Amino acid sequence: MSDIRLEGVTRRYGAVAAADSVDLSVTQGEFVTILGPSGSGKTTLLSLIAGLNRPTSGRIFIGGRDVTEAPAQERNIGLVFQSYALFPHMTVLENVLFPLGVRKITGATARTQALDALKLVRLEGLHDRRPSQLSGGQQQRVALARAVVFKPDILLLDEPLGALDRKLREELQVELKQLQRTLGVTTLLVTHDQEEALSLSDRIMVLNHGKTQQVAAPTEAYLKPANRFVAEFLGIANFIGLPGGGTGLVRPERVKLEAAGVNGGRPAKVIEAIYLGQMVRYHLELEGGAAPMVAAQPFVGRAYAAGEKVSVSWDATDLWPVA
Repeated sequence: MSDIRLEGVTRRYGAVAAADSVDLSVTQGEFVTILGPSGSGKTTLLSLIAGLNRPTSGRIFIGGRDVTEAPAQERNIGLVFQSYALFPHMTVLENVLFPLGVRKITGATARTQALDALKLVRLEGLHDRRPSQLSGGQQQRVALARAVVFKPDILLLDEPLGALDRKLREELQVELKQLQRTLGVTTLLVTHDQEEALSLSDRIMVLNHGKTQQVAAPTEAYLKPANRFVAEFLGIANFIGLPGGGTGLVRPERVKLEAAGVNGGRPAKVIEAIYLGQMVRYHLELEGGAAPMVAAQPFVGRAYAAGEKVSVSWDATDLWPVA
């Protein structure tokens, strides 16, 4: 088994806690994303699990074994970094063979495993090229092949798609999820990209200032955030005053937008309409001095124009109380 368990993991640098009493359980084969802004402790936590650093306090278990003090080479972990960290003087095949050589796997067995790993990431026929002869996406696939070729218990990904353009990043997100599902390897991804986290993960762990804010499935974290920080960090948040006091969250996709006066909605004016392809994002000013709102609706041939009067409404079931 290759589950991961963190118990009260803390890492301090002087008075600053980069990771602050973090608890987390990741089951065998699960894909969990650690999400948060810069400085939230994401990479610190990954480095502690990888064995590149030691916690100030707390325990780390992999497969039920306490590895808190175990060196990185004894943890059987595959690592992929944003920089790829490929050896420029080696061919693609040599790069993928390298971790096998470290583990004393050589000869025909090693070559077969390396070629199989390259096939998994769709790089057949490119094994004789050097990294400089590859595109960014191809280099990332080599890094992935090198990380999984020795059949690791755990795959750790530190912003692996951050250096790629948006279109390529979206393509590789699909490939990465398919690869993880094919291998069944327990995976932890670190990213600050909310869309990436929502699209790839079985669960998301949201961090801020080293503290866990929420651990939940993507839909739950998005629609039912544990607090205001999670609500605002995971996409655009509209906050509505509730009749009995308190504040409710309604996401832009749940806001209904219709012609002025329709269905008794609240009167509003379109401040800006942003065309996003399949969707239009509307920035709205509600009458009565309420806070501005954002609505997102499918584009069906015509968008409301800036300055146009509209009617805004939402279902009570789409409101989520936020502290």
